Amino acid sequence: MAHLAVNVDHVATLREARGAKYPEPIAAAIAAETAGADGIVVHLREDRRHIQTRDVRLLKQVVRTKLILEMAATTGMLGIALDIKPDVVTLVPEKREELTTEGGLDIITHQDNIKEAVATLKNNGIDVCIFIDPDLDQIKIAHKINADMIEIHTGAFCDATSDSIKKAEFSRIVDAAKIGSKLKLGVNAGHGICYNSIKAFKGLNEISEFSIGHSIVSRAVMTGMEQAVKDMVQLIKEL
Repeated sequence: MAHLAVNVDHVATLREARGAKYPEPIAAAIAAETAGADGIVVHLREDRRHIQTRDVRLLKQVVRTKLILEMAATTGMLGIALDIKPDVVTLVPEKREELTTEGGLDIITHQDNIKEAVATLKNNGIDVCIFIDPDLDQIKIAHKINADMIEIHTGAFCDATSDSIKKAEFSRIVDAAKIGSKLKLGVNAGHGICYNSIKAFKGLNEISEFSIGHSIVSRAVMTGMEQAVKDMVQLIKEL
């Protein structure tokens, strides 16, 4: 069965919207683990719009499954990762003006920089995942530069406005998952996945973990975090 890694960024978004001390993403992470999450994800952005460095430090102390830190491959962020030592670092692209991560990391263009970041992290005992579009050339480069895992960007599929686009985008995800698995990379998937779109992944056993945040936190506003996570865990069990 595939695993579920719960992203708690948007709990921090609610906190930062009021400049308050609550809601607490650390409490959300504990509730998610209690409900069956296999990992906790946070994106420490350079502009600190939601998750703060303090959050990552506290999560490192309390997370009992695994802590996955999403970050840009910059010198400053690498320094933080080497200090805190999360279990996994997922390298992602980052633009100040975007609402959320809008696409995969272009490791063909930035291969030398990403390769150096991968080596630095792995030499310090941190597993490395690269968030990339379902593009076979990108996946081959991820393998070439010794990444442990890839996370396939599923946003184009989840946000598709027509059945034909949705079908074409899912076909790209299937091909990417299969080539990643063939290259002995761990294959994860994330971005835009909700309680409906998760069902499309039934039978795609190459995907070992789903990284899901916004839809779970949104449901948690209505049902509570533990119930929201339990609902998603159940759907993943049925894949």
